[in-house]
Amino acid sequence: MSLNSVVESVTANIIERSKVSRRRYLALMERNRAKGVMRQGLTCSNMAHAVAAMPDKDSLIHSKGMNIGIITTFNDMLSAHQPYEHYPEQMKLFAREVGATAQVAGGAPAMCDGVTQGQEGMDMSLFSRDVIAQSTAIGLSHGMFEGMALLGICDKIVPGLLMGALRFGHLPGMLIPSGPMTSGLPNKEKVRIRQLYVQGKIGKEELMQAESESYHSDGTCTFYGTANTNQMMAEFLGLQMPDSSFITVDTPLRQAMTRAGVHRLTEIGFKSKDCRPMAEVVNEKAIVNAIVGLMATGGSTNHTIHIPAVARAAGIIVNWEDFERLSDAVPTMAKIYPSGPSDVNKFNDVGGLPTVIRELMQADMLHRDVMTVAKNGLADYAQRATLGADKKVAYVPAAPSTDPEILRGMADPFHPGGGIKLVKGNLGRGVYKSSAVSEDRMTIEAPVRVFDTQHAVKRAQQAGELDKDVIVVVIGQGPRANGMPELHGLIPSLGVQMDRGFKVALVTDGRLSGASGKVPAAVHVGPEAQMGGPLACLRDGDIVRLCAKTGQLEVLMDAKEWEARTPTKPHRAPLGTGRELFAITREVSPPAEEGGSAMQYMMDREIAEVGDDIDEGTEV
Repeated sequence: MSLNSVVESVTANIIERSKVSRRRYLALMERNRAKGVMRQGLTCSNMAHAVAAMPDKDSLIHSKGMNIGIITTFNDMLSAHQPYEHYPEQMKLFAREVGATAQVAGGAPAMCDGVTQGQEGMDMSLFSRDVIAQSTAIGLSHGMFEGMALLGICDKIVPGLLMGALRFGHLPGMLIPSGPMTSGLPNKEKVRIRQLYVQGKIGKEELMQAESESYHSDGTCTFYGTANTNQMMAEFLGLQMPDSSFITVDTPLRQAMTRAGVHRLTEIGFKSKDCRPMAEVVNEKAIVNAIVGLMATGGSTNHTIHIPAVARAAGIIVNWEDFERLSDAVPTMAKIYPSGPSDVNKFNDVGGLPTVIRELMQADMLHRDVMTVAKNGLADYAQRATLGADKKVAYVPAAPSTDPEILRGMADPFHPGGGIKLVKGNLGRGVYKSSAVSEDRMTIEAPVRVFDTQHAVKRAQQAGELDKDVIVVVIGQGPRANGMPELHGLIPSLGVQMDRGFKVALVTDGRLSGASGKVPAAVHVGPEAQMGGPLACLRDGDIVRLCAKTGQLEVLMDAKEWEARTPTKPHRAPLGTGRELFAITREVSPPAEEGGSAMQYMMDREIAEVGDDIDEGTEV
């Protein structure tokens, strides 16, 4: 099988870089398989507790069939997760159809970044990923299961579920999505109304009406932000049923897909002849496939944090150079809002992920020799799901795109490179989402205004202080400072300045939403200001050059003068709204490029301390 030379080279580098950590991870999974807690080893008392409330006691006690552990992140706060309320009871019925059982192993928290944008709660958003991972591990630690069904879609939830489930990687696992909501107010209109509100031309009532028409029902928000990028990532990793990402919520095909997923999970269970452990599905090649998918579709910059964190949970080390090299080699095939006017429903209508995967496979941009939850590996993901006459999922080969304004083939992409760039220089290293930025704004050179909160930026914009060419720098927004909240609320304000004709950009050690749109921005810049990083040395009026074409992120200043600068003092830790509970997490959080997971950092350190014992097969 031929393979693109860059994809091959990046994969080889990751395999070599991860040699020790991956070997130790697989050794721990083998330990779990051979010696870990499982149903057959539970005492009578253990088992009695586990089945006391179950109608399938006989099957569970005597291990007559596979038992699926369900981790649910249902709540009413996330429109995408609200449909999960009744999924467990449905999945139990689907399992019984094939002689299996299912139990809710546990629940995990799932906060809504849409609700907490610009609020104090957003300071806990990234850290919630670790809590979700730990909650997942607690649920699965009961040892009653031969497979894992993970119910989650949004933002930190999917990465957190995977990070926790990968500690039980000797078991097969599958993500079960619930699907996007139907399309609401057109995205262009939503942006227009938000900017009118920022300018004071409409009131709160008109804004509320527009927002309610945009986010109007159960299901995933339809822009191509972090939640929907999660679904793409899961399919490229081979951890969802093929073409399951963007089937609309509450439809017969969606329910049929959930049923098919439960049935398939029983076929690849821990004791089956075709066991497909998650530890083997999520390998170096699968991680590269996920990054290729991110670039081809112009997905969320948040995945430059999430993919490294998920990879490290499987003993695989990736960095932003890997992302940059793949971005240079993988063409941008899709224009989904905010990169274009159309949402994921329209994208799915014109071909969706099956067409993207079909095109990438034909161009030898993906590893085909990977294990997936689907029977025939990655090839199955180049198929469209349909509802057969028997009300079951049926597949047909994917076809070329039916709308080249939304989705194109490899022969005529929107751009020869991917949508995410690495920018670096004397201000550090950061990530730039180029897929949504117009060509004439790829390079911005202007004086800076330095702020330490997003609210201060908004006040300055409203006061007319940003009515000029300016690069807005927001510091003290990294994991160590305040938990790295998304700064998506800045985009309408900066968008207004762009529409007024000013050259505007954003540079920050914080994050933006995966759907932040047209504003040129370098995000996740590290080392972060809280740790004395270069951004902490910037002063108002310094000239900075940000260029996606050259990968430049530099202050234009005499080197000796720059080196003599003293960083500003670190920010005080935020208090209130429960943020003080995460003080220890902030204290040990690693850089964004390493995944930003304090839990993962401490776990890696602990595993390294007993590394020789793991390598020698000693019980640890």
